[in-house]
Amino acid sequence: MRITGPGIWGPPPDRAAALAVLRRAVALDVTLIDTADSYGPDVSEELIAEALRPYPAGLVIATKGGFLRTGPNQWVPDGRPEHLRAALEGSLRRLKLERIDLYQFHRPDPKVPFDESVGALAELARAGKIRHLGLSNVSLAQIEQARRLAPIVSVQNRFNNASGGTAEFNGVTDDQTIAVIASCEQHGLAFIPWGPLAAGKLSSDRIAAVAKAHAATPNQIALAWLLRRSPVMLPIPGTSSVAHLEENVAAAQITLSEEEFASLSVAGSA
Repeated sequence: MRITGPGIWGPPPDRAAALAVLRRAVALDVTLIDTADSYGPDVSEELIAEALRPYPAGLVIATKGGFLRTGPNQWVPDGRPEHLRAALEGSLRRLKLERIDLYQFHRPDPKVPFDESVGALAELARAGKIRHLGLSNVSLAQIEQARRLAPIVSVQNRFNNASGGTAEFNGVTDDQTIAVIASCEQHGLAFIPWGPLAAGKLSSDRIAAVAKAHAATPNQIALAWLLRRSPVMLPIPGTSSVAHLEENVAAAQITLSEEEFASLSVAGSA
């Protein structure tokens, strides 16, 4: 998302730097890159193909469809089956793939019955154009509804430990997302938290103290907390910087004690 221009619109200010981030991620053994057709729009997918093809074995490119873009920082849900079919074909073309390994419905569209949107993606999966289906920005009820229509392997909702459970997106609060995580654990779904670093709002004394103890940054501790939170957790911190990317990846080597984890568990406590 962050390798596009301001407002997630247009090309990046430094194209070479964006390509370098993608290549460095693979060099650091990152095996999943999450994108969407709406990032740019189209720009992120095009950069991924330019930087990484031929894709190394084991690398999963996950993308999403279900938004129209009308300008910087403007997002218009579109869950019409015809739009989702066209969005998938566009992603296949830009990524230069014959099948998307993980295709996620970006956000339910209040103007379109949820069953129709998910049903269209299920048809595309049966046609061999999607290997696995995921959902994004959904409630527990919507996950259960989708699972009756097709196998679902992942859920991507906003989640971090900075909001105290008060933040809400698409009618789903962080507190409600705790129930979603529990359902993912029960059914073996990956949970992919977006906004894992809370847009730079990680400035509490608790995080600072734990970061100091580990000679780490607050962002690294936030990621370590998420990884400690659940075995199905798969954070996707965005970045446009190689240095920031390296910092994020290094967070996977941090092991929080039970006491440290508990002290940081605000929105994410069980």
